[in-house]
Amino acid sequence: MKLSAEVKALEDRLGYSFTDKARLRRALTHSSMSSPTRQDNQRLEFLGDRVLGLVMAEALLAHDRTATEGQLAPRYNALVRKETCADVARELGLGEALKLGRSEQMSGGRRKQALLGDAMEALIAAVYLDAGFEASQDMILRLWGDRIKGVEEDAKDAKTALQEWAQARKMPPPSYDTIERAGPDHAPVFTIEVRVGSGQSAQATAGSKRQAEQAAARALLDQVG
Repeated sequence: MKLSAEVKALEDRLGYSFTDKARLRRALTHSSMSSPTRQDNQRLEFLGDRVLGLVMAEALLAHDRTATEGQLAPRYNALVRKETCADVARELGLGEALKLGRSEQMSGGRRKQALLGDAMEALIAAVYLDAGFEASQDMILRLWGDRIKGVEEDAKDAKTALQEWAQARKMPPPSYDTIERAGPDHAPVFTIEVRVGSGQSAQATAGSKRQAEQAAARALLDQVG
């Protein structure tokens, strides 16, 4: 199977040459481009999520042999969450090689976080099916790089930290309100305001409520020092 220039360039950046090029093509095919003769990447995404989870669980245990389950769980979540997968996909330039329908192309699908995160998981599954666990593990550890060493900082939950800050000052839990919801249904943008009992507040905008709430909490933490 002949690869397009974009897909071949992605394979080069990935540092892995597929034996079955059809697996790579499927991993890059969004549902908007699927057809009876072209499968999309949703089933691969399901498998890739599990492969990534196992690799990260093993990596965390090896990195910190004294960490408790309570310490490991938030670190694990930080490494496998969709936002992290999308960040890795951006660094890899995966969006340039995606096979998208016209509507997704027109709406900026190559830059969408959820779409990039899903495709990254599908790509992991494609390598796993093409060459086995060790090959997919090597690729994941190389692409995630220093994220594993620095995961303690990434695992800090801003909402939890802000709630602890408020409790320490005998305030009620912070409140979160949706100030605005903009954009189309397939790519909404939320603006969230967080407020604490002292009257201090901060706002943030992101592509999901969870992200916007976390960003707003982080902004307020920075504000209160």
